[in-house]
Amino acid sequence: MEPFRVRLFASFADLFGDSHIEVILPRGSTVRDLARAVQNLPLGSRLPEQLVVAVNHSYADPGTVVMPTDEIALIPPVAGG
Repeated sequence: MEPFRVRLFASFADLFGDSHIEVILPRGSTVRDLARAVQNLPLGSRLPEQLVVAVNHSYADPGTVVMPTDEIALIPPVAGG
């Protein structure tokens, strides 16, 4: 099991009260696994069901394998006008 640091922005940072959270995952975990782990945190149930995740500055598919050294970010919904 490894710690994965996840960067948060805007409403997600407000929800968790910090710009980063940490989840513990086994090596070989995917973006899908990471999203589930975040949603299982005490405040995670307030997040959207489908999370947009960026890995190393690029949007990542749910099956993308993540490494503890990756820069991982949750992208909040954006409203346009």
